[in-house]
Order: sequence, then structure tokens, then C-alpha cells
Amino acid sequence: MGLPGAVYLSGISESWIAIGLIIGAWCNWRWVAGRLRVYTEFSRNALTLPDYLAHRFEDNSHMLRLFSALIILVFFTVYCASGVVAGARLFESLFELPYETALIVAVIATISYVFIGGFLAVSWTDTVQASLMITALLLVPAIVIAADDGIASSVAVVNEINPLYTDMLRNLDVVAIISLMAWGLGYFGQPHILVRFMAAKSLEEIKPARRIGMTWMVLSLVGAVAVGFFGIAYFYHHPDQAANVTANSETVFIELSRLLFNPWIAGMLLAAILAAVMSTLSCQLLVCSSALTGDIYRIFFRRSASGRELVWVGRMMVLAVAIIAVILANNPDSRVLKMVSYAWAGFGASFGPVILISLFWSRMTRNGALAGMLTGAITVIVWKQGGYLGLYEIIPGFIFASIAIVAFSLFGPKPTNTMREVFDKVDAEIKKQTEVVPKICTGR
Repeated sequence: MGLPGAVYLSGISESWIAIGLIIGAWCNWRWVAGRLRVYTEFSRNALTLPDYLAHRFEDNSHMLRLFSALIILVFFTVYCASGVVAGARLFESLFELPYETALIVAVIATISYVFIGGFLAVSWTDTVQASLMITALLLVPAIVIAADDGIASSVAVVNEINPLYTDMLRNLDVVAIISLMAWGLGYFGQPHILVRFMAAKSLEEIKPARRIGMTWMVLSLVGAVAVGFFGIAYFYHHPDQAANVTANSETVFIELSRLLFNPWIAGMLLAAILAAVMSTLSCQLLVCSSALTGDIYRIFFRRSASGRELVWVGRMMVLAVAIIAVILANNPDSRVLKMVSYAWAGFGASFGPVILISLFWSRMTRNGALAGMLTGAITVIVWKQGGYLGLYEIIPGFIFASIAIVAFSLFGPKPTNTMREVFDKVDAEIKKQTEVVPKICTGR
């Protein structure tokens, strides 16, 4: 909802976000996924990001666990709020519900199966939800183009409305373009994405998963941009139907689906929005739950807690985070993309440099990791409030966090021999796997 809305409002120049996301996602799959998957095996089969960091740096003080869990809670609560807003917009538009009522319906629809089913339920439902999402994002723009007499006709209309809508550089300076493309940096630090890499069946599964994931992503982003762009031409021809989109550009996908398809097909397409909300929000709620139960409750309060007790504590944490998210999303003027942007930057700057450097630099230490996390998080919060230089806050956050990691690692205690040995083992395992896989593929 956020990207089509941004393109509808500002034109094709917003597609720099999509370009940055594609580049960032590919780099994440290529350089982080496999290495992180192997490292978790040597880090006592870590299941969460705080767990990995604690074992990677032999942090017996549990400071890495505590602060990484707190950062996850802060930014994921904002991220969850954005998903709740998106779901509320859907129910508000379709059933003409008051925003506050739609908000509650959206939360109940999302957390119910997370509460009951956990990680396995989320993994299986993601497959169905992804199918719905990509179908809708490709079908809707195709029908919009057909309704506007083809691509050339639609582009000509958009250009006639405002030539800047078809200009990739629409009044954008270098800083603005870098800020839009910097969304790609966020992928390196998203806990709900990294935990999927950690949960992969084996290193061999990463390569086909990358191909599938990137194909899906490229098609989905192209569809999202097309929905917003060709929606400009459609509503120019049908101004009598544009009231809702004029009030909130992020409803452009909802309105096009509702107006151009019969109710049965429209219902399936609009279910894709709920699928996107549920898919992302469920992952985020589970990561928050894991951080609270495994990295705070079990470590600091109840080391002897049974599995059953942790399950119920986790469910209570899901409810608690969902309630806070509803409170944050209670403003009817909330915008999905704005909230996602903030949370995305927070995670990207807090964890991105830490994960990247921890996987590729054996000299990194616990103090460096802790300094990097805190520096990234604080920079994003401060930069967001000040809006300095018109620069997206993830960029200074990423840079300052990287500097802090290197400085505190070099001028503090050196890594232990065990940490260096594990790093070398991971390195050797990665090299061995990359040598074996080509031989298997060529039949040798």
C-alpha cells in the first residue's frame, strides 16, 4: 500500500525506492544468508538474532541480548503499528467502518493465528499469502492499463497531467536519490528477514531460495509501482471515483481493485492486502515475542522456565505488543510508508553493520557490537527528529554504527581464541560448500 501510494502521489521518481530494495535484497541473499546460516550452527544453533550475537561474541554479561532485544521491541512496535494501519485502511474502505473499529478488526484478524500456531503456522501461511500478493500486484495494473487503452496511452495521459510524473529525476538532487535508494541498506538488519536465513534447512537451500525470492520480489515491486503510476491515468479519466484516493493516496490499490473487478475477484485481490499485512505483522510479532521470552524473560527472570511456560509467556507478549501497536496506530492520519520508513531505518542502522561486520571480520568484539547497535539506534532517532540535510536517517546511522564497531573493536580487548577458531571454521565451511555445490550441479 505504501509504495503504490507514493508513486500515485509523486510519480515514477518514487521507484528509486524499489530499485534500492532490489539491490539491497540481492546483496543480503548473496552475502549474508548463507554465511549467517552456517554461523548459527557454530553458535549453539542460535534461533534469534540476540541469541546469535550473544554466542558469536561470548557475551556472558548478557548485555548484547538485553540491548538487542530492547531495540527490536522499540522499532518492531512501530513496524507493527504500520501493519495495523494498513489492515485498518482495508476494512475501513471496504466495509465503511469507523477507523477505530477497523483497527481492532485488523488486529484480531492478524494475531489470532500467530497466537495459536507460532512460527510453523506463519511459515506455511506465508506461502499462500505470497501467492495472493503477487497475483494481485500483477493483475491489477494489467487491467488498469487495459482500461486506459494500453501502456502508451496511459503514459501519454500521465505526462499530460504533469510531465514531472514521468521523470525519474523529478526535482531530485543527489541526496534525495541516495536517500531513496538507501532503503536497500535496511535489508541487512531486519530481524524478521534474518531469522528466516537462520531457519533455512541447509546452506544448499539458500541458492534456490534466493532465485525464487528475488523473482517474486522484482515482479511484486514492478507491480506495486505500476499500480500507483497507471492509477494516475485511470483516476484522471474517472474523477468521480477518485474521492477516497484523493483523501489518502495509499488506498489506490484498494480502490482500483474494488472498481475494476466483479465482487468475487475483487474480494480475492483485496485479500492480498490482508495477506501482506498478516505475513509481515505475524513475523514481527513472533520476533518480538522471541526477544521478550527467550532473551529477556528466560535469561533475566526464569532460567528454569519450562517450554510450556515460555510458550504462554510468548503468547502474552504477542498480545502486549499488539495492544501497544494499536495505540500507536490510533491516529486516523497515520501513513503506512512513513511508519515503515522509520522502523526500517532503525533496524537497518542498528543491526545491519553489526551483522555484516560480524560475518566477515574476525577482529570484531563484543564491545564493538554493542557500540554499533546503540550508535545506530540513537543516530536514527536523533536524525529523524532533526531531519538534517534532508538525508534518510538510515545512511548516517549505518555509517556511524560502522565506525563505532571498528573503533571499539580495535581499541578494546581482542577476540578470544575460541571466537577466532569459530570464525575460521565458518570460513572453511563456506568455502567447502561453494566448492562442492558446482561439482554436484555439473554431475562430477
